[in-house]
Amino acid sequence: MTESTDQIAEIEAQEARLVFTSFTHDDAWELGSLLVSLAKERALPVTIDITRGEQQLFHAALAGTAADNDQWVARKVRTVRRFGNSSFLVGLRHRATGTAFEDRAYNDVSVYAAHGGSFPVTIRDAGPIGTVTVSGLAQA
Repeated sequence: MTESTDQIAEIEAQEARLVFTSFTHDDAWELGSLLVSLAKERALPVTIDITRGEQQLFHAALAGTAADNDQWVARKVRTVRRFGNSSFLVGLRHRATGTAFEDRAYNDVSVYAAHGGSFPVTIRDAGPIGTVTVSGLAQA
């Protein structure tokens, strides 16, 4: 296996493992609050966003972020909604074919971003119903 296929397999395994039985407003608040606490401990300039369907359940922009981070969040969320997988996995899969996500004519980079940061909220036996997104960190 190559590094790329190893990463793809790792992210696919994470997506298969990180599945909820339900996801409520309170769950979004608890998860978002935990992510904010971790980001503050590490002095990370990030924006954190959690959605269920079209509803934004949690949003926090920490010190050092800008309006651009909100645009990155929106583009990453659209990528997860369109492809049903994490924004990082979508980018990895495209690169594994030898073509960058951005080079595909049907992937408008003003609408989508296949970079790390947005992960599907998946309900067991139902599939993806939302997103958890972070913007502001360097691409791994």
